[in-house]
Amino acid sequence: MSTRNLDSLMAPRSVVAIGASERPGSVGAAVTHNLLAGGFKGDIHLVNRKGGTIAGRTVFKRVSDLPEPADLAVIMTPAETIPALITALGQAGTHAAVVISAGPGSGPDAGAVNARWRQRLLNAAKPHLLRIIGPNCIGYAAPGLGLNASFGPTRLKGGRIAAVAQSGAVLAGLADWGVAQGIGFSHLISMGDMADVDFGDVLDMLARDLETRAVLMYVEGITQARKFMSAARGLARIKPVIVLKGGRHAAAAQATASHTGSMAGSAAVYDAAFARAGLVRVLGLGELFDAAETLGHSIAPRSERLAILTNGGGAGIIATDLLMDEGGELATLLPRTIGNLDKQMPRAWSRANPVDIVGDADGARYAAALNGLADDRGVGAVLAMNVPTALTSSVEVARAIVGAPGAKVVPVIGCWIGGPEAQAGRNVLHDAGIPAYDTPLRAVRGFMHLVEYRRGQRALQRTPPSVPEVRSDTDLVRAIVQGALAEKRSVLTEPEAKRVLAAYGIPVVPTEIVRDAAGAAAAAVRIGFPVAVKILSRDITHKTDVGGVALDLMSEQAVLDAVREMTGKVLVVANKARIDGFVVQPMIRRPHAVELILGAAEDAVFGPIILVGHGGVAAEVIDDKALALPPLDPVLAEDALSRTRVDRLLRGYRDRAPADRAAVGEVMIRLSQLIADVGEIAELDINPLLADADGVIALDARIVVQRLKKGPERAARFAIRPYPVELETEVEHRGEKLRLRPIRPDDEPMLRAFTRRMTPEDVRMRFFGPLREMSHELAARLTQIDYDREMAFLLLEGGKDLVGVGRLVADPDFQQAEFALTVASDRQGRGYGELLLRHVLIYGKTRGIKRVVGHVLRENSKMLDLAKHLGFRRESGRSGEPDIRLIKSLASV
Repeated sequence: MSTRNLDSLMAPRSVVAIGASERPGSVGAAVTHNLLAGGFKGDIHLVNRKGGTIAGRTVFKRVSDLPEPADLAVIMTPAETIPALITALGQAGTHAAVVISAGPGSGPDAGAVNARWRQRLLNAAKPHLLRIIGPNCIGYAAPGLGLNASFGPTRLKGGRIAAVAQSGAVLAGLADWGVAQGIGFSHLISMGDMADVDFGDVLDMLARDLETRAVLMYVEGITQARKFMSAARGLARIKPVIVLKGGRHAAAAQATASHTGSMAGSAAVYDAAFARAGLVRVLGLGELFDAAETLGHSIAPRSERLAILTNGGGAGIIATDLLMDEGGELATLLPRTIGNLDKQMPRAWSRANPVDIVGDADGARYAAALNGLADDRGVGAVLAMNVPTALTSSVEVARAIVGAPGAKVVPVIGCWIGGPEAQAGRNVLHDAGIPAYDTPLRAVRGFMHLVEYRRGQRALQRTPPSVPEVRSDTDLVRAIVQGALAEKRSVLTEPEAKRVLAAYGIPVVPTEIVRDAAGAAAAAVRIGFPVAVKILSRDITHKTDVGGVALDLMSEQAVLDAVREMTGKVLVVANKARIDGFVVQPMIRRPHAVELILGAAEDAVFGPIILVGHGGVAAEVIDDKALALPPLDPVLAEDALSRTRVDRLLRGYRDRAPADRAAVGEVMIRLSQLIADVGEIAELDINPLLADADGVIALDARIVVQRLKKGPERAARFAIRPYPVELETEVEHRGEKLRLRPIRPDDEPMLRAFTRRMTPEDVRMRFFGPLREMSHELAARLTQIDYDREMAFLLLEGGKDLVGVGRLVADPDFQQAEFALTVASDRQGRGYGELLLRHVLIYGKTRGIKRVVGHVLRENSKMLDLAKHLGFRRESGRSGEPDIRLIKSLASV
């Protein structure tokens, strides 16, 4: 249901507390106290079946006794009473309820009991579109509104950070830390059991919230992965999101038939998902607090290069080491900066970064040094460190930093090391809006969280080169897979697996299948020595584990001996396995090649994942891997590969030439396409994939298949909807053949060139203002779209000349979408606009969108006439507005 009716949570005009109490130590009393003491300006109603008064306020016995329906309800009553309360609230007109109470279940069957109870809550809420937060949570707070409907800390401060946590204890800790540090919050949301409102809903809500500048998240588990990924990617493009995943070392994935399946643990998949969404990941509550410190003070570094200003050389060296450990960069001071500082600093100052202004540095010296660093454009931010001495006052130094003009030019992070006196200095910095830490590690990590966010933004906006055309024979692959399933086999034989890879253009080693030792010897002669011989059995998954592989065989006799020996071993180790024959292959002599493993597996939460890492028989022991969520492009494949240790070998060393890393990435892209096209593939390994300067070749492959459950969409299993190739179409229009297809990330150059060809007037009509040149950032946003929520169709002449773009962007609840339309200035008057807009409307209806809206400048008569022709009506708006709002129901499309 997404964000519908969640405005009643974000900005309620009235609140009712059901289960309000004065009984000391009760949840009802704690929530009631916080609610009444928070300063909320709206109406607050209290309900308890006993009636009476609390703090001079009337306590109503029933929801039906309220003088008016409340926008938001907070429920703390016993579990069995809550379904009826939800019904009563919905009937009265309440739109959102925070259910603090836990479910009624206990003992061994608690899970099933609570699941049935949560379903009862949803059944009660659904007819009224009432949204439920929780149950089993500590509540909700919007400190800026004076609303604290929780049993967390009482003295909350309004701010620009939203904190969202699945654990009430973690949220309470964040809130209490914020009180101590003077950090304010826009929202504090306890997710609880997420019966209805989940992380995806909340992130969509926060993306629209103007009061929220950054988001802190504590996550234990994700539901509805596609919705979460869409919401997270959308939010992370505009606001920093810092996430801590709980349960990283829970039991790993169960043993599977592939290396990929066993190597892709839950924590690694979550990390891959967060990285793909552009979230900044932290590993502990301390890091989460550190991130809140910098985010809470709206620090925005000018660049990623840090200058360290200190009165202690050792402290500066420690901070530098930590910065390097975290992958940071120390700013190199300009000669002009050093010359200016020379005039103001004592003779013993360091003349380099870290800027050690020696132990007797007072506030005036700190301010002068900070001003000098602020004038150096190579300095992105300044870490100002102070170690208390008997010669100067830490508080006086802090005040000087706050008052220095340079503090208004370059972002400053404070690190006042020590106890009470240092704390007093930190308080001065906090009060002035400068983040301040007590250790160099925390300060450096706080800065690096901002750097990681900047890097994530750049990664999200990188334009990939054109994805290589995948030469695929999907029908052949499906026939192989269906043949195995018909024989009730879940694992393809090695020859079958290689035929699948070859069908998608992945280089494989030539393979012959034989029945016996004599056949193997004859095949070896045809192939040429040396050869490899492997057992072929539908019952054996890992051939090396049963002695079913023989390498470097140099003669017919060696082949005969090897086949007899491995047959004997298999009959002993796997005596129930059927031997279907043997596989004979040439030995691949690529002495400088690196062994990789590439694979795909299915995660229970995020669906298909792609793995790349160090391959060979010890792949799981070495455990050098990176995961990526498909679909992939060359940029995403390169990013995953660069996160492995084996990538250092691929880049070349000593006498080893660099391997063809692009070829590795291309195999990853082809695997991504394969598992999107053939949903029956559950797990896949290529191990090893040899990679060297001459390219790649797959020596062995293993594919696990399963019957697909019926579903409405080809790639519904994917957390990120793949490029919808099924939407590509050819159309006949007024005697000419045109092509319509969805936009791709690699279309950015074409889109920017298209915009340059538009007249200034047409540009103004489309973008509601002048646009001399479409920036990379805007072009990336328009081409790197979320196909689940947004669609842009390109209209192409001759398959490559762009003549128009039709776009549709849906709200998270898919009730409404907004359209935009552009036709090349020199192609107008040919009916392209109507063709595109009709296509967009038909697509919207197939996605279940109820109505489409658009905003058109009043002087754009062509667009207004087209909209009227297609059944749009004008919606009255405020007079004097430059645009007209158009709206159309899709029921009649």
